Amino acid sequence: MYGKYRHSVDPKGRLFVPAKLRDELGESFYVTLGLDHCLSVYTEAGWQSILERYNALPMSQARKMRFLFANAARCEPDRQGRFLIPAELRQYAGLGQDVTFIGQGNHAEIWDTAAYEALEQETLTPENLAAAMEELGF
Repeated sequence: MYGKYRHSVDPKGRLFVPAKLRDELGESFYVTLGLDHCLSVYTEAGWQSILERYNALPMSQARKMRFLFANAARCEPDRQGRFLIPAELRQYAGLGQDVTFIGQGNHAEIWDTAAYEALEQETLTPENLAAAMEELGF
């Protein structure tokens, strides 16, 4: 998944799945806590991969994942392409009315637009871009 898409959360806490991500995410997907106070969105297959890796962990390490699963929601968009983001997840990510979806390769993230723009402004520097490209072998 890739790209950046801006949408609005309606008063009921529903959000449109960007049209370009709808096919990639499928008829149902999972939303849970993400890093840096955003939400992570996984396809069914992506979520199953996480579960398989989790189930292979020793109990002492698996318990660290407790909050990821406790706050996960299986989402199924309605006919208009909207899905409900649970209030706890909206609160965790500090989502206001304006949100930004960003593609992250094997998953997507949902950010409060102001928070994402501030992060992008702070971290999108030529030096950081060069370091990222170097890590990828470019």
